[in-house]
Amino acid sequence: MNKPFGVSSKRVVIDVEYMVDFFRRLVEIPSPTGYTDQVVHFCGRELERLGVPFELTRRGAIRATLAGRSRGPARAMVSHLDTLGAMVKRLKENGRLELVPIGTWSARFAEGARCTIFTDQKSFRGTILPLKASGHTFNEEVDTQPVAWTNVELRVDAVAYRAEDLQRLGFNIGDYVAVDPNPEVSTSGYINSRYLDDKAGVAVMFATIKAMKEARIKPRVDTYMLFTIAEEIGVGASSVLHGAIAEMVTIDNGTVAPGQASRESGVTICMSDSAGPFDFHLTRRLIQLCEAHDIQYQRDAFRFYRSDSASAIESGNDLRTALICFGVDSSHGYERTHLHSLRSLAELSCLYLQSDILFGRDAQELGSLDGFPTQDTEDVESVEATSSAEPTAPEG
Repeated sequence: MNKPFGVSSKRVVIDVEYMVDFFRRLVEIPSPTGYTDQVVHFCGRELERLGVPFELTRRGAIRATLAGRSRGPARAMVSHLDTLGAMVKRLKENGRLELVPIGTWSARFAEGARCTIFTDQKSFRGTILPLKASGHTFNEEVDTQPVAWTNVELRVDAVAYRAEDLQRLGFNIGDYVAVDPNPEVSTSGYINSRYLDDKAGVAVMFATIKAMKEARIKPRVDTYMLFTIAEEIGVGASSVLHGAIAEMVTIDNGTVAPGQASRESGVTICMSDSAGPFDFHLTRRLIQLCEAHDIQYQRDAFRFYRSDSASAIESGNDLRTALICFGVDSSHGYERTHLHSLRSLAELSCLYLQSDILFGRDAQELGSLDGFPTQDTEDVESVEATSSAEPTAPEG
């Protein structure tokens, strides 16, 4: 399959050094869900530097536009800027802070973490500790106390021994807490850090944009590069889409763990997650691109997982969605991936943007049976003939 899907897709060189540098700068910007303005400004400035026009929603989700060789039906790629974090629930009588998590993550990975607390007036540094933190005092109880957010507290690096001290310093219920990412890129190509989910995915998308611009390659159709700000609480891509978008590919982490097929190399293509199966035809298009261009890939299905695709569909958007992943070990903990996975994902993204839209009929939200695909895998030729039909722009 030398010229897949009616267009000669070119494997584009990815600037890995740029991708890693961008990730390093991005991951150091605190952005727990609800506290994302700074990271939105950072990404906006980089899009301006790359010469890519973009718009913001009221709350800061980004929709950048890559003009295509034809208008539509349009497609989108999406990753999210927000991360896990915590919020102050109570000023405790011992001068420490009780926390509730932002997003779904275990207090096990919060214990011992250094962090920044953002009050209304200034920021403070601190450490999240189990309630029984002193081995010299509690001995084996340090190891036997339960793991739960009610069993940790935040020790502030300030003179605070009572709730009144915290109030005097300006602490309040609802203050945001950002846990340090502690990124490390090893000489063997491994990246260890919190928040690879999904700041590594954002770096992949920026590396994709840069590669396409430098190679002077236009996407096959108008393409919207979306960066959402509330994926970790389930909102995600619910408010940044529009009706002309017929296909959307989400970039996020693939769970490397016992019982899973995801790996820290190549691309992991997710077939289904807790929100249900991904689009049959779009998922197989991505698989075909991997096979046609010798990109390592593996399929996987996730159990306790949802992404920007789920929020897009649940908010009423009728579009085909797929999920492609970089493999992450210890997801929502102290995470690890490999540069091979990130580079492979960026290469696939560039190939996808150059490929034909799946079905020209998707330019219309409603239509007849004419041109509607089949899932009869024995009828491959008719499916490919349909998929390579010249797309038409929606009326109006």
